[in-house]
Amino acid sequence: RVPLTPEHCRELLSKHNGLSIVVQPCKDRAFTDNEYLSAGIDINEDISGCDILLGVKEVKTETLIDDKTYLFFSHTAKEQAHNRELLRVILKKKIRLIDYEYLTHDDNTRVVAFGRWAGIVGAYNGLMAYGIRHKKFRLKSATECNSSKELFLEVSGVQLERQKILITGGGRVASGAMETLKAAGIRQVEPKEFLNSKFAGTVFTQIDPEDYVKRKDGEVFELQHFFSHPGEYESTFQPFTRVTDILMACHFWDPHSPVFFTRNDLRNKDFRIKIIADISCDIPGPIPSTLRASTIQSPFYGYDLLSDKESDPWSKGNITVMAVDNLPGELPRDASNDFGRKLLTEVMPYLFNNKQGEIIERATIAANGRLTDKFAYLSNFVQGIS
Repeated sequence: RVPLTPEHCRELLSKHNGLSIVVQPCKDRAFTDNEYLSAGIDINEDISGCDILLGVKEVKTETLIDDKTYLFFSHTAKEQAHNRELLRVILKKKIRLIDYEYLTHDDNTRVVAFGRWAGIVGAYNGLMAYGIRHKKFRLKSATECNSSKELFLEVSGVQLERQKILITGGGRVASGAMETLKAAGIRQVEPKEFLNSKFAGTVFTQIDPEDYVKRKDGEVFELQHFFSHPGEYESTFQPFTRVTDILMACHFWDPHSPVFFTRNDLRNKDFRIKIIADISCDIPGPIPSTLRASTIQSPFYGYDLLSDKESDPWSKGNITVMAVDNLPGELPRDASNDFGRKLLTEVMPYLFNNKQGEIIERATIAANGRLTDKFAYLSNFVQGIS
């Protein structure tokens, strides 16, 4: 994936006099060096003369350049231990770090995200798992599809025999998953119907937090209260485990929230779920069968109910798990086009003026060798205290 496609770069150059763009050469990128060259963009390994550097995933610490502005997903703000050194080096080198994840509108909604594409591909992989497990059909890998249009065409002919598919969450990821299921011709039903009715064909439903948690004190559910006080809630997910065949987890999960089910629940004779596409992929998280992230090259593994360990994904007694944590990478051109368009129209204007505005400030984790006020809570994390 790329933050800006060749077309996006060309648009930027046409709109901003005096701007220059340099693209580092790369053999693994979905958009080739030649595509950038054809768009009139310079290709150069040396980017030391650039003021602003854009990537997608974490940048290797040894390549970070002092006193620059970087935009990428740093995965540091939630105190991810594996990126502690990354944040330390960023502070040491006095880098201004703007994290895409925290580019938000005034109402706290994300400006740029790959969530929709995670949902589209994750649901596709979930259907692929069904086809393999039940020996019904073989979908080609999403990476073999040139676009979402081709991916949707691939699923349009699949046949599932009276399966019930459950989607958790109501954001971009869940919406993307529903796009794939609708492309497959699968009918959506209401959660109450899903729980209480039988259907002649395959159906899916989508549930929000109010459908799977309740307040411990018995008060009426309020979404904002749940977001602010997740520890005051308990799971009501159990009824869904008795009627669901395929679970597609697309929710946002706070570590203080209740888990969806436990390992003991998995062994209950009434637990029906046999395929889990854990698109959210929180580890450790609300779904105990998600032992690790899987890969694009090897997306499936099995969860052995007796040993609680990884095993054959296609064994009848095991749960089939799909837990790829970089799903948008399977449709990199589509995902990059969508992401870059938002970046171009809603973020770049703020980078190119003196009044950078709150949208940039909210996403700035570090600057001038210090954590910003919003992210000052990371101080102990940087020092290794937490």
